[in-house]
Amino acid sequence: MRVGLFVTCLVDLMRPRIGFAALKLLEAAGCEVVVPRAQTCCGQPGYNSGDRESAKALARKVLDEFDGFEYVVVPSGSCGGMIRTHYPELFRDVPAELERVRKLCERTRELTDFLANVARLKSGPGSFAGTVTYHDSCSGLRELGVKAQPRALLAKVPGLRLKEMEEAETCCGFGGAFSVKYPEISGAIVDAKIHDIVGTGAATVLSGDLGCLMQIAGRLAREGVEVEARHVAEVLAGMTDDPAIAAPHPRR
Repeated sequence: MRVGLFVTCLVDLMRPRIGFAALKLLEAAGCEVVVPRAQTCCGQPGYNSGDRESAKALARKVLDEFDGFEYVVVPSGSCGGMIRTHYPELFRDVPAELERVRKLCERTRELTDFLANVARLKSGPGSFAGTVTYHDSCSGLRELGVKAQPRALLAKVPGLRLKEMEEAETCCGFGGAFSVKYPEISGAIVDAKIHDIVGTGAATVLSGDLGCLMQIAGRLAREGVEVEARHVAEVLAGMTDDPAIAAPHPRR
């Protein structure tokens, strides 16, 4: 199975290890993996800010770069949701391109969804000694239906215990530009999330979106809470022998 790995901007710039973990998992599932070298952004920041033309230009770039793959796999519910949910809306008035967009949507999968439901990974290369809790990202959950998939994969990791938090499906407050435009609201939302994480007693919080993890990691660090934030791919791939996701710089 020939798969195109869409690394995403945040992973490329902030946490490349997630991309390598995704690659390791896809290869463990028997896939031939290609990472187009010129890939950049899915167009979501421009789309969310009302710059539809820039978003279209980047979407066309994605269409060209990931043409010809059986599947396109994304270690991010947010970017996967942009492609599958918002690309059709973005091109709804461009019928000449809409069919091509729809075919890309059919071939695009979030990483854990692909591993669980398409590749049907029986066991991953990772092991983990400890208790984790899991935060469901808004885009992955609500736009792509990613809920059971990461949990099913984590259940196969030797030594790992999953302790569910209260309100696991509630937003962390990141929302891309939302956290910049409305910092007070964003801060209040993530405070509630931190409370729920700490309540589990888990030493590690996992998610499938780096944006959520950066938001959570930042608050954990500022509150002095010793809980690691990691992408689910890092645990599944057994790549947890480095520092956890770093907190972004505090707001001034």
